[in-house]
Amino acid sequence: MQSKKVFFNFIWRFAERCGAQLVAFAVSVILARVLEPDTYGTIALMLVFTNIVQVFVDSGFGNALIQKKDADDIDFSTVFYTNVVLCFFAYMFLYFSAPFIASFYHDASMSSMIRVLSLTVVISGLKNVQQAYVSRHMMFKRFFYSTLGGTICAAVVGVLLAYMGYGAWALVIQQVLNVGIDTLILWITVRWRPIWTFSMDRLKVLFSYGWKLLISGLLDVTYNNLRTLIIGKKYSSSDLAFYNHGMRFPELIVVNINSSIDSVLLPAMSNVQDERTHVKNMTSRSIRVSVYVMAPLMMGLAFVAPILIPVLLTDKWIPCVFYLRIFCISYMFYPIHTANLNAIKALGRSDLFLKLEIYKKILGMILLLSTMWFGVKVMAYSVLIGSVISQLINAQPNKKLLDYGYLEQLRDICPSILLAAAMGLAIYPLGRLEIPSFMILIMQVTLGALFYIVGSIIFKIDSFYYILEILKSIRIGNRVKKHVE
Repeated sequence: MQSKKVFFNFIWRFAERCGAQLVAFAVSVILARVLEPDTYGTIALMLVFTNIVQVFVDSGFGNALIQKKDADDIDFSTVFYTNVVLCFFAYMFLYFSAPFIASFYHDASMSSMIRVLSLTVVISGLKNVQQAYVSRHMMFKRFFYSTLGGTICAAVVGVLLAYMGYGAWALVIQQVLNVGIDTLILWITVRWRPIWTFSMDRLKVLFSYGWKLLISGLLDVTYNNLRTLIIGKKYSSSDLAFYNHGMRFPELIVVNINSSIDSVLLPAMSNVQDERTHVKNMTSRSIRVSVYVMAPLMMGLAFVAPILIPVLLTDKWIPCVFYLRIFCISYMFYPIHTANLNAIKALGRSDLFLKLEIYKKILGMILLLSTMWFGVKVMAYSVLIGSVISQLINAQPNKKLLDYGYLEQLRDICPSILLAAAMGLAIYPLGRLEIPSFMILIMQVTLGALFYIVGSIIFKIDSFYYILEILKSIRIGNRVKKHVE
């Protein structure tokens, strides 16, 4: 029963992420055809600063509320008021820092745009506790409505502004509207409201767990965005745009799956944190199923990229194909990161979580500082190397905690990876046919899907039959519901 509940909530979370990201993807394609790469490079730089400050807004309290067994309205209200204060100071910091950031990158127009874009931090602070409440109570249908509503409304405005010639401001307004409408819908659909109470004792308890996740999140976001800052300063805005767009395509897929698993798996694992065998089984299943879904998508995208990018974005974006392939390989293994870290967080080992982040970021900094002098492509290779080593680091603690080490995890995902690689090799030669590009893409996607499904049946891949069983149970459940009605 628990596994079905987790899966159903995953479906809602996945549908929400897919719907929002598909709309965002369609809009980004339209905007990429209208706007120049330099414009995207400028926005990417500004988002770095709001993303870093956003970590302080969350402060790890959201995860602490989810993980705490007996969290009540006093806990939620205490975190809410704390976030409001943090948001105010975070916004003021960005507001007064904006001219200095613009001066550093020699672009005066960035100052006013950063001040407007920073409003997303304030708005997100109002949404943070609502998100934690929804996650804790496994009400992921609410996310579907709020995220999709915000994304669609903001997308329409962003496209209109771009065609009207507003350039980078079109992307800024789109970002602010997206978060604002998302938050408004969430407040309307979720009944929780803060009560007039604040407990410093409760805050200390939550902070004792959350501060380690805060530092971990800060390290992670700063490190992940450091490449953007360096590329934007040392190289051109176009180089940054190609790098970021190459990352965006695989990220579109992975974030949908990974964030869906992450948001559902943590509360589910936290509910059974005293049963280590159950946590191990959930971790194993999560890795196997998510890699089974993710591997063909990443492999397929890497192989069709030379045809896909010119069709969607025009020839001016062809340089991003190289980066896209690098990130496809890196992101394909993300379920190992997500499942292992969620198991550690669910078991209450935020101290261990922090140590892992420190180890990984030291490694990452060494790779970054040693490759930044040799060009953006070499920096991209360092991301791939760091990802492989980070898998080992994230998986190591669960060898002891759950008796589920990295080698066993690799054995679990090896069939899916090999089948996906074979699928990619099978569809690659189609790219050389002398026919219209869109027809080649249709043929590659169709053949790839058939190859992967037939291969799953022939080699009896467990995750394929697991997904089938879940889908059958959903269909049967719907039939019973209709019959009763």
